[in-house]
Amino acid sequence: MRTAGLVLVRLRYEQKVFWRNVGAAFFAFAFPVLLCVLFGALLRNYRETALGGTRGIQYYTPAIAAYGVMSACFVNVALTVTFRRETGLLKKTRATALPPLSYFGGLAASAVVNAAIIVALIVTVGAAGYGASLPRDWAALIITFAVSAAAFCAIALAVTAFIPNFDAAPAVVNLVFIALLVISGGFFPLAGSSVLSQIAQVFPLRHVLLASVAAFGPGGFPWWRLGVIAAWGVAGLAVALRCFRWDARHT
Repeated sequence: MRTAGLVLVRLRYEQKVFWRNVGAAFFAFAFPVLLCVLFGALLRNYRETALGGTRGIQYYTPAIAAYGVMSACFVNVALTVTFRRETGLLKKTRATALPPLSYFGGLAASAVVNAAIIVALIVTVGAAGYGASLPRDWAALIITFAVSAAAFCAIALAVTAFIPNFDAAPAVVNLVFIALLVISGGFFPLAGSSVLSQIAQVFPLRHVLLASVAAFGPGGFPWWRLGVIAAWGVAGLAVALRCFRWDARHT
């Protein structure tokens, strides 16, 4: 109970810190919405042949939502933790009575809250602005994004162990992020039989994207994809537990 209570306290703190940086908070939500507006305006009635004639906006709405979840829970968490480590804030926190589980639990919970807001904005803009249908299986969509958010937070902590300093952090984190977006079909749909699609199946974002699209569609939901996403999260957590650093290397 004490640990759970401290997670909530830390969550409130992380949200206050996030929203006080008005510029960063604005662009964190504005950029995914802008992508949805651009893709909606360009591909509203375009039929994607790789998806059997599905309307473009019907694909890009869940795809951009998946992008938003990874941005909030992977990119932002990895950059935040690296910054705090290099400036000594993590080391100071480690010396306090705050349990590490409560600290990182609050940080992850804050990222999940931000991701949920992004998903709600994207679904609203896609449906109200461009006629995308609402998810047919809300439970599957919510579970998909919850599992994905937790997995990306764990992977972010694992990646920070291999970032040498904060100057290198944006390059490393964004390289991983953009590369996964491109090969997973975040910017364009991929035929299931394509070589790029087969390569992307190894990584979690492809499964997040396809599971999100399936939650909007009329067919059955591929629950097995959540198992792949969760496995990546467990692997990321294992690496983080073994390799995570609380202080900068130069100290």
